[in-house]
Formats: sequence, C-alpha cells, structure tokens
Amino acid sequence: MHGSPDSIRVDKWLWAARVFKTRSLASAACDGGKVDINDDAAKPARHVRAGDLIKVTLLRGRRRILKVAAVGDRRGSAAIARMLYEDLTPPEPPRARQAPPPWREPGAGRPTKRERRDIERLRGW
Repeated sequence: MHGSPDSIRVDKWLWAARVFKTRSLASAACDGGKVDINDDAAKPARHVRAGDLIKVTLLRGRRRILKVAAVGDRRGSAAIARMLYEDLTPPEPPRARQAPPPWREPGAGRPTKRERRDIERLRGW
C-alpha cells in the first residue's frame, strides 16, 4: 500500500486536487476530523486510491463529497485538478432573499432618525 503508484497520501491528494490551498491546511483538516474516506475518519498519512469516496467539511459547515477518479501528487492548474475527482456534492439550497431597503427618492438627503430606525429594524440590527 505505501509507495505504490496507485495510491497517495490523502493530504497530498487534497492539495493536488485544489481542495485546500496548502498541504499543511489539508493535513490540519485531516487531524481535525474534517476529512472522511469511505465514511472512516482519515489521518493525513492515510492513502487514497481511485474509486474512494472523500467527504470534506469546509468553512461554514459546507461539505464537499468527492470521488477519487485519478491519483495525482503534483499540483497543477484548476483544469488538471478537476480531472482528479468527480464532484458528487449536492447543490446548495437557495439562500433566503432579504427584503430590499425602503425606497427613497434620489437626492432626498440622509434618512431621518425614524427612517434609520426602520431600516435597522428591517435589517435586524
């Protein structure tokens, strides 16, 4: 398993696939329990092969599901990185729309104190 050409360390693969900017960030994510391979927690030295399913938790709880299509240890362009995986991440639900701020005539000047409070109440401040 170690050193075979058909497998690679998960932190190195995540870096090459451009999931993380640096290999140290990928390693820290693995250590922090943010990376699962085939539904098992992954340490940075765990090897991945073509066909493995990787789940990565990113910022704000966003979760990506990637199926390893190829093993690559060199970081290339984004087009090359996209060939390393198949993205199975479901689309994000649409964000809730916020009500537009109260309409004012152009050149009407600054909002009055009452209008400012209404705007703040509308925005939830």
